[in-house]
Amino acid sequence: QVQLVESGGGLVQAGGSLRLSCAASGRTFSSYAMGWFRQAPGKEREFVAAISWSGGSTYYADSVKGRFTISRDNAKNTVYLQMNSLKPEDTGVYYCAADLVHTIVVVSLWVQNHPFGSWGQGTQVTVSS
Repeated sequence: QVQLVESGGGLVQAGGSLRLSCAASGRTFSSYAMGWFRQAPGKEREFVAAISWSGGSTYYADSVKGRFTISRDNAKNTVYLQMNSLKPEDTGVYYCAADLVHTIVVVSLWVQNHPFGSWGQGTQVTVSS
């Protein structure tokens, strides 16, 4: 099993930036793909970004492409989400998740909101207009 802890959320004005972090413990961090989801009030959880075990492959939701960057530091057991040019519609609770079965990004699992076995507690991001 893997334990995930997110941090870095907060309140920011539209156009601003935030960097989220997700620290993992438990199983060898470099053996699985990681990603981020978000959930706005009253809405379903949606996929944001995912990254392969090595960081060599990434995938983004169309809504964040060009503005968000996912990365990972396997030496620090941490995955990051750099969020630039934030918009009010980016507001929500951001969760990181681990696909403990695959080292690569299996896109269909991430975009179809697969119930991965390991999730963090979430970090709130609020973007004011």
